[in-house]
Amino acid sequence: MAVQTDTAAVHRESPAVRWAKENLFSTWYNSLLTLIFGALFVWLGFSVIRWVFFEAEWEIVRVNLTLFMVGRFPREELARVWVSNFLIAGAIGLMAGAAAASAAAAAKEAGLPFTQSTPRNWLQRFWPILLLVVILLQFSQTWTPTVLTLVTIAIGVGARYVGLHLPRAVRRWAWLIVVVMLIGAYGALSWFGGVKWDSWGGLHLTLFVTVAGIVLAFPLGLLLALGRRSSLPLVRMLSVGYIEFIRGVPLITLLLMGIFALGFLLPPGVDPSDVTRLIVAITLFTAAYVAENVRGGLQAVPKGQTEAGQALGLSPWKVMRLIVLPQALRAVIPAMVGQFISLFKDTSLLVVVGIVELLQVSSIANNQPEFLGRGLAEVTLPFVALIYWVGSYTMSRESRRLEKKLGVGER
Repeated sequence: MAVQTDTAAVHRESPAVRWAKENLFSTWYNSLLTLIFGALFVWLGFSVIRWVFFEAEWEIVRVNLTLFMVGRFPREELARVWVSNFLIAGAIGLMAGAAAASAAAAAKEAGLPFTQSTPRNWLQRFWPILLLVVILLQFSQTWTPTVLTLVTIAIGVGARYVGLHLPRAVRRWAWLIVVVMLIGAYGALSWFGGVKWDSWGGLHLTLFVTVAGIVLAFPLGLLLALGRRSSLPLVRMLSVGYIEFIRGVPLITLLLMGIFALGFLLPPGVDPSDVTRLIVAITLFTAAYVAENVRGGLQAVPKGQTEAGQALGLSPWKVMRLIVLPQALRAVIPAMVGQFISLFKDTSLLVVVGIVELLQVSSIANNQPEFLGRGLAEVTLPFVALIYWVGSYTMSRESRRLEKKLGVGER
């Protein structure tokens, strides 16, 4: 009877209590460590909350919020930034909706269950970004950014709804519509008397350099990985030489070479801007690491997969494109996203060559006459660190979600 009573009591315990007993208080020394580290975390949490809400002087961030967001972008042209944001939000929403509709249609044809994402799912996935947006709007001194941010979110949500209900024939070309919208977003910033990217700055420039580096480095790295496995000796030697040389040089060296030495390699009369030079350097650097990641994925694909494709009569290109590459890229998602996260954080190195990116804005704000000598780097640097953390953590979470969806490491 006593055993039955104990078993019933265990079943009445909540999962949280049962987990705590099994993992935190299973033995006397585990209980002691739990109490010690629990007290430490409580003290740290209390100290952080006291500093954030009662001690930190956030006025420097409030005054310089626009500078943190767009750097030297002309203030009279800020409407272009919001138009660009509207187009980007529409493109992302349309792409997400069309992708979800295509996945639902494929699952239906295969007779598999498919669950649409709910607002709760989106909140769980992107709560760090939403939290950052709320914090930024708290620092805003007018209602205009709040209204325009809500309009941006509404456009994204509306575009996703449109993407979900596109006819199948139109949905096939949704990617082209998205590309046109993204080109339009860039045009809204730079065309028709707009602002060239040498006058961009802050978070705006950081995100632009990150996205440009990813978009340009991925296909180049893919080609280098394939070239390293090529049966042509010259192609293989050139690919290996490039990869090993670039991976042996620090990124800061390539950035300095991009600023000071790239001009010597270009024809007379060709003088790209500093940002263009830096994007070239970052692309060349990241592509070498992407190539090694992809090469590892290619080596992980069993040889039997290639032989099976050849037995079906597929050409070597089709075997690579339809059989080998999808499996290789799926296997290296963690390494690839890790490299992209590193690229996002490495944009802070642009401060060394005088580009007004996010970290440089912190230095500019601290050296303003009204804040000079007040030691406010303890405020601006954590603010910048929060932005970097939100971007990195969001990419990491989406990577894990994609890995789980594709079953990486499970089959």
